[in-house]
Amino acid sequence: MGAGPLAGIRVLDMTTVLFGPYATQLLAEMGAEVIKLEAPEGDVTRHTEPARNPGMGAIFLTLNRGKRGLCLDLKQPAARDAALAVAKTCDVVISNVRPRALKRLGLDSATLRAADPRLVFCALVGFGQDGPYAEKPAYDDLIQGIGGLAHLALAQGATAPRYAPFALADRVGGMHALSGILAALLERSRTGLGQEVEVPMFEVMASMVLGDHMGGLGFEPPTDQGGYARLISPDRKPYATRDGFIGVMIYNQAQWERFFAAIGTPERMTTDPRLLNHTTRLRHIDELYAELAAIFATRGTAEWLALLEAADLPCAPVHDLPSLRADPHLNARGFFQAEQHPSEGALTRMAAPVRFSAHGEIPRLPTPRLGEHGREVLREAGLDEAAIAALVQARALILPG
Repeated sequence: MGAGPLAGIRVLDMTTVLFGPYATQLLAEMGAEVIKLEAPEGDVTRHTEPARNPGMGAIFLTLNRGKRGLCLDLKQPAARDAALAVAKTCDVVISNVRPRALKRLGLDSATLRAADPRLVFCALVGFGQDGPYAEKPAYDDLIQGIGGLAHLALAQGATAPRYAPFALADRVGGMHALSGILAALLERSRTGLGQEVEVPMFEVMASMVLGDHMGGLGFEPPTDQGGYARLISPDRKPYATRDGFIGVMIYNQAQWERFFAAIGTPERMTTDPRLLNHTTRLRHIDELYAELAAIFATRGTAEWLALLEAADLPCAPVHDLPSLRADPHLNARGFFQAEQHPSEGALTRMAAPVRFSAHGEIPRLPTPRLGEHGREVLREAGLDEAAIAALVQARALILPG
């Protein structure tokens, strides 16, 4: 602590699973002090394997590094009072608890901001709270579906809608939460006042999908059914080579010209009317991508990489997860770092991808055990030893066993 552009910013993290924890992980990586408040059963990702020890699953370890742990049973009034005391010491409170439940606990935005007008409260919700879906539950899979992303797989040749194989809605939502919090803190620096920042997963996903695929639906009346043809082409995928796969992006006029020159058929750019310009290529993109696939199948991956790089054409290997872990660029950058965790032993952690020229590497605490920093966090909030002991006795404050 004490380093990074967000040093001095204190965050109470009342989130679980991935959407919120990812946002607060990003805040911690920028130097904010993040206090993760958990219920006695702990964040559900604590129990997602693989794990060396119960309650310390791999996803939890990744998403909650750099935070301090506080575990309170908020069903007990004394624990709620303790959480309020902690919130009063914070610049930011972030929660994905349903607004009605927060209000019952007295930890809702209106209550906390009435006590501290400088507080930035970030409400992570599935759907904007002034719309008809306000009370619907939301998970990444549901939002990928209702947000139109899963259905786009049909245009690429899938026999049924498919979800992206990572928590895309949660992570993009977390990035929007980060940007909203930073904007609110910047405005507070000018006005002295905090505010509520609402981040709805559905609207975030809809804006992301339609940002690429609104197409003719943006005209009145609509001129087509939407969709950016190049992105949803069934042939837009890694190309199979003679011995593997390769990623290649041939996009602008100069790149198409250099590609055909590199393979010895420069005349294609003048004899094939489909290649005339960007518009004609997009009109025939499925055919052109299919032709490229046939061409790339004629040589091995290493041969193609050498030829394409020599022609200054965008290309890259197609990693699986183990080869991504071994990528020479990531390792040269120190992206993978060895960590000796106090309870979990030797780990490999990922460095923060964003770097700041005014700071060296920003120190990060190890991922906390359940309630690991409860005593010190409550002391900082003004509770004396007798009050803390009473909370422990009542099992309102949970400490590591």
